[in-house]
Amino acid sequence: MPVVRISLISGRTNEQKAKVAAAVTQAMVDHAGSTAEHVNVIFDEQPRNNWAISGKLLSEG
Repeated sequence: MPVVRISLISGRTNEQKAKVAAAVTQAMVDHAGSTAEHVNVIFDEQPRNNWAISGKLLSEG
């Protein structure tokens, strides 16, 4: 039972996440031999002040 975790900045709509979940599920079926019923997709959403790139919080612009 594959579990795919996707970490991203908060702000995507449910429609966007549903499309991503469907695409990732299909990719697991097409390329990893999984069945759609066994693919789990978990979205780990973080606010901008909890994410830093190159030592700088995204909330600091």
